[in-house]
Amino acid sequence: MLKEYEVKNVYMGRLPYGADLIEELTEIVKEKKIKAGKVTVIGAVKQGVISFYDQEEQEYYDEIFDEKLEIANCTGNISLKDAKPMIHAHISFGNEKGEMFGGHLSSGTIIFAGEYIIEEFAGEPFKRGLDKVTGLTLWE
Repeated sequence: MLKEYEVKNVYMGRLPYGADLIEELTEIVKEKKIKAGKVTVIGAVKQGVISFYDQEEQEYYDEIFDEKLEIANCTGNISLKDAKPMIHAHISFGNEKGEMFGGHLSSGTIIFAGEYIIEEFAGEPFKRGLDKVTGLTLWE
């Protein structure tokens, strides 16, 4: 499965203190009507939440880090799920000891400071649907 895209628009900005990271990014994507693209974020959070997908149980499990963390990396893609824009992102956090934690970016990750870049792609967007083998909502 392969599609080719060109960059249509690039949006850069600062995320608001105290907002939920994935919810804030999703609102920007919906407001700009972006259906295909890429998201990157750097900054810091007051609290981080990552999810890990158990492949046998086919279920996500959240890990909550109720501490101040740096965003070492956050990268994701934008596609459509049920005809609405959806961001699928992974994030890596670092603590004051230099320890790293990473996984699927989940709601509850609260921004201290954040800067984002959203690249909107021109072309037919990928659509997500349930993959019966993995139990995940993957590109069709």
